[in-house]
Amino acid sequence: MASLVELAFPEIEYPESDGQPIGETDFHITATLLLLQMLRDHFESNPQVYVASNLMFYYEPGNPRAVKAPDILVVKGVGKHKRRVYKLWEESAIPCTIFEITSKQTAQADLTTKYQLYERLGIKEYFLFDPLDEYLQPRLQGFTLVQGRYQALPLSAEGELISRELGLILRPQEDLLRLVNYYTRQVLLTSTEAIAQNFELQQELERLRREKD
Repeated sequence: MASLVELAFPEIEYPESDGQPIGETDFHITATLLLLQMLRDHFESNPQVYVASNLMFYYEPGNPRAVKAPDILVVKGVGKHKRRVYKLWEESAIPCTIFEITSKQTAQADLTTKYQLYERLGIKEYFLFDPLDEYLQPRLQGFTLVQGRYQALPLSAEGELISRELGLILRPQEDLLRLVNYYTRQVLLTSTEAIAQNFELQQELERLRREKD
């Protein structure tokens, strides 16, 4: 059944792309992809946490120009099925956390127009990370919503931030943003690291078996 919004705006198209070429350095692409993978792996067993990257996020019904494509968005309370776009009025769930991987081209918008929009929409946490440590000082910045306004999160002595919404510690490591489980203090592994760790475990088990024989 069509929603009231669809009935009110029957011919409006919400594009799946903004038509602009995506041009980023290896540093920015790698930081984004690894962050996406680690978050998806971390929340894999929770059917009501959705994680996406560069998905067109429409936030005003009837206005296809009211759109952003965050580097990473995390939404609680919705299914994790694949989407073409994210329409706020259809999902009825605002992202709880957004990450932007800041570059020369995005630094100003990340700190102004996106900041203001995400604050107005009520997104509880907003994080910025500069993998090259060139455009943000400090390179990792975070904001949490307090009575409708963003307040800066304090960095630890090690330069880390805590995401209360995700239950994670954000830890800059060279040109990557690593994630640590806040409750267990275990570092979230990339797929490559997980494979290597499993291989080492299998090798150790095989060694112990041979010694036993």
